[in-house]
Amino acid sequence: MDSILVAFSGGVDSTLLLKVAVDVLKNENVLAVTAKSATFPQREIRKAVEIAGSLKARHMIMESSELDNPSYINNDTQRCYFCKTELFEDLKKIAEREGIRFVADGQNYDDISDFRPGMKAALEKGVRSPLKESFLTKAEIRKLSKRLGLPNWSSPSFACLSSRISYGTQIRKELLERIDFLENLLLDLGFSQVRVRHHNSTARIEVLEQEMNKFNDPDIRMQIITKFKEQGYLYVTLDLEGYKTGSMNKILSKNP
Repeated sequence: MDSILVAFSGGVDSTLLLKVAVDVLKNENVLAVTAKSATFPQREIRKAVEIAGSLKARHMIMESSELDNPSYINNDTQRCYFCKTELFEDLKKIAEREGIRFVADGQNYDDISDFRPGMKAALEKGVRSPLKESFLTKAEIRKLSKRLGLPNWSSPSFACLSSRISYGTQIRKELLERIDFLENLLLDLGFSQVRVRHHNSTARIEVLEQEMNKFNDPDIRMQIITKFKEQGYLYVTLDLEGYKTGSMNKILSKNP
């Protein structure tokens, strides 16, 4: 590929992709684009800006409007497909305007083992996934990123806030803001990898197994209970299995 637009979240995968693209193709042939919306926390936007700057990559932030799409806010199992279809259409328009031939995302080889409707959108829109095409797993990507001195090589995985909401529950801006607020609370309390899963009146907290002992601290536990109930949850639960990527997809399996 002689020129590339990178769908850039600022996560581990897209950062490695952007780093290599800049090194191989030079800055003028590479553009990183980050989509800004209510589904993407401000902390992640700031991180993306900082990392793109450290790589001296051209970087653009675009407004994303998936919350205007009824098919998206209805939140069925194809939610990610509707989001990615719109995103990739917008990115291809930017690439065409900038004279860039290819649009690429940060999918990796591990992603093929999870339920990811966004993959279908990428195929339909002709979006390339160089990390996946190179059979690079998440562990290998982290190893390469560390070797290259990338600042976020060990950063926790991130997915859009809508992935915290159980299928069939409508996506609402105020609900996304509630989840974002509570996840920031957990991060501020010292948890490194967190998910707040929304199940109507119940919040299901996922943290790393080795960090579960923090809940033994009465002060931390009371802060969590108080803030979660202030945000409208009747029940605040801890998932004893710990953090699992794509845990909301268990309901799609006959043998969860």
